[in-house]
Amino acid sequence: MTVPTGAAGPAGLISPRLRAGDRVRFVSPASRPEREHVTRGAEILSGWGLDVEIASHAFDSFGHYLAGRDEDRLGDLNDALRDPGVRAIVATTGGKGAYRIAGGLDFAAARRDPKPLVGFSDITILHLVLWQRCRLIGLLGPHAAWQDWYGSQAADALRRALMQPEPVTVHQDPGELTAKVLIEGRSSGILMGGNLDTIGRSVGWACPSFDGAILLIEDVDKYIGAMDRTLTQLLECGCLDGVRGVAVGQFIRSADQRPGKWSIVDLLYDRLGLLGVPVLGGLPIGHGAHPPTIPLGATATLDTNTRTLTIEPGVQ
Repeated sequence: MTVPTGAAGPAGLISPRLRAGDRVRFVSPASRPEREHVTRGAEILSGWGLDVEIASHAFDSFGHYLAGRDEDRLGDLNDALRDPGVRAIVATTGGKGAYRIAGGLDFAAARRDPKPLVGFSDITILHLVLWQRCRLIGLLGPHAAWQDWYGSQAADALRRALMQPEPVTVHQDPGELTAKVLIEGRSSGILMGGNLDTIGRSVGWACPSFDGAILLIEDVDKYIGAMDRTLTQLLECGCLDGVRGVAVGQFIRSADQRPGKWSIVDLLYDRLGLLGVPVLGGLPIGHGAHPPTIPLGATATLDTNTRTLTIEPGVQ
């Protein structure tokens, strides 16, 4: 099943919407989650009538930051991709480690039976490589290890993104630091991206072309120099050639404004201004409270006049 993307690029694989009784698999491709948080996530999704399963190695531990050995985490994810009864896959958490297994995904299974993968932060690498290799539309959304700061608003947004095919509109939050970043214009394209640092780490092996795309970026706990290096890398390697617009989410605890020092606002103007495309900051997407669920790989329209990012459904 495909959704047309017009001039923005090739059609993407869009998954069927979820319905009551469908099976959902929780997997841990990156770091180890807290068991009680996963239990809470399972309760929420079960309350929507979904049949929640937890992968065999979801609570394994290897080293001090991985949810088990690479082969076990990869095996759990590929089992979910290959199982025709599993209709959605939700990462339990991000952290570190998804990049270690991204190249081993069963891309043939993903193409044969598209199903949405939900997750953000380190899970960005999986969204990128699944688009690069399969054109699979994913969902940048809260993890299954449900945190208190997600809340009912985030739960409802995730439910609608999985079960109700309708466009998602994200409005600028004037209270976000990056709301000061604005280069006027309106553009449409395929929404791609996620965590900025992870996008940079994907260059050369898992990073798709952003030609014809609206690039979404966000990050947390990063120094100004590290973000400068990543943005410059993306510019110099040609990854951003043909980008149609940039949607700027939250940059939490990352170069706030201080006297005599560059802030994230200064850096984004300096780097993104070179692209000559519309840029809209202040979108409440990222590591903050009440995260929305955003389809990645779907057609989006960025409009600085209305201060909105509108994305077509990620399921049908």
